[in-house]
Amino acid sequence: SVLALNGKIRKVGAKMLASNGKKVDFASALKSCEEVGGTLAAPKNEEENKAIMDIVKQYNQYAYLGVRKGEVSGQFTYINGMPLDYSNWHQREPNGKGKEKCVEMYTDGTWNDKKCNMYRLTICEF
Repeated sequence: SVLALNGKIRKVGAKMLASNGKKVDFASALKSCEEVGGTLAAPKNEEENKAIMDIVKQYNQYAYLGVRKGEVSGQFTYINGMPLDYSNWHQREPNGKGKEKCVEMYTDGTWNDKKCNMYRLTICEF
């Protein structure tokens, strides 16, 4: 299928996931996704989480997710401010006590709260 593009683009449900293979900080990753009409990938269910994990595994790099700590509530939300309706935290995460405002995905598909200035794989959703 044309969409496969050697695994660089994946379709999951109504979403398309794509990575440029670049490792950048959270703000740069978000900006590069928005510049091409998408946003940072944020899994809304197990199927989407697995599709993102497949890309993370393919590059063998942790990736930032489109999830971050809300300024007001201190709860993690999607980038658009909506509450999380799915999460897959690693054991004993999130544990950043407010200092780690971004979220990365490990190669096993679990999540960890992380500072936003680390260099992580960019994965966008459309």
